[in-house]
Amino acid sequence: MKTYTVRELNIDSRAVAAAADALAAGKIIIYPTDTRYALGCNALDRRAIDRLCRLKGIDPVKNTLTIVCPTISAASEYARIDNRAFDILRRNLPGPFTFILPAAPTLPRPLRERRNVGIRVPDNAIAAAIAEALGNPILSTSVPDAADGSAPDATIAAMLYDSIADVALAIDGGDPAEVAHSAVIDITDAAQPVVLRDGPRELA
Repeated sequence: MKTYTVRELNIDSRAVAAAADALAAGKIIIYPTDTRYALGCNALDRRAIDRLCRLKGIDPVKNTLTIVCPTISAASEYARIDNRAFDILRRNLPGPFTFILPAAPTLPRPLRERRNVGIRVPDNAIAAAIAEALGNPILSTSVPDAADGSAPDATIAAMLYDSIADVALAIDGGDPAEVAHSAVIDITDAAQPVVLRDGPRELA
C-alpha cells in the first residue's frame, strides 16, 4: 500500500490526485478527517460501496451510510435539505458532525436502502481536497480501533489493511484534531433534531 504524508497547511496536490484517482477507479483509501481516520470509496460507485461494506461488515439495510462532501452546497446534491436543516448545517459545518438527512435520488441504491444518508463536511482541508478532486462524495466509515482500544493513526490504519487489494493507499495527515467519533444528529425532522451519538462538540 502506498502511503503519502500530507499536512493541511501544505497540501501535496500529487497525493490528493492519487487518492482521487484511486477512488475513481473503484478502490478504497485511508484518509484523515477532523475526528478519526476513515476508510473511503467513491460514493457513486455501487461496486466500490459493496466492497467497503463487506470490508467493514456493514449492512446498508440496517445501517445508515455516511458520505463526505467538501461543502454544504455539494451535500445538497445528494440529500434533501430544507431551510431549517440548512440553517443547522450552516451553523455547525465544517465540523465534527454527521447529520442524518433524507437521501436524494442522485445516490445509488445501497446509499438509499434506509431512505436516509449521513452527511459529513469535515473541518479538514485534506478530506475536502480529495472530495473536491474526485468531483463527488466519498462514502466514509471510521477505521476500527487498534488492538489496544485506541484510535489508530495513519500508520496503524495502513497496517490493518495493507494486505487487502482493494485498499489502494493511505494519506497520513498527522494526528487528528479530535480522537472521538463525530456527533451524529438526526435532522430528518429539522424542527426537532435528535442526538444519536455525542461527539467532541455540542450542536450550535
